[in-house]
Amino acid sequence: MTSEGSFVQPAIPCFVGHYDHWSMLMENFLRSKEYWHVVETGISVAAVNVDLSDEQRKEVAEQRLKDLRAKNYLFQAIDRSILETILDKETSKGI
Repeated sequence: MTSEGSFVQPAIPCFVGHYDHWSMLMENFLRSKEYWHVVETGISVAAVNVDLSDEQRKEVAEQRLKDLRAKNYLFQAIDRSILETILDKETSKGI
């Protein structure tokens, strides 16, 4: 049992060959972490030459950080041998 104020972190669902089941678990996991939207829609990549406002720069930085966190969970969930077959590892959407 957990004491008041403590909680158990949910385990990252590991892919073991049943994609439909794993993808449902992983989607739910990433939704609970509030990262699913970056996987589903991707992140906007601002052109380097474009002048961005401070607010836009902050938004781009936040989206990139969320994407990195989602990628981290995906990298932990997928075995190296399977991960090596994925061609686009640049974004969580690509994975």
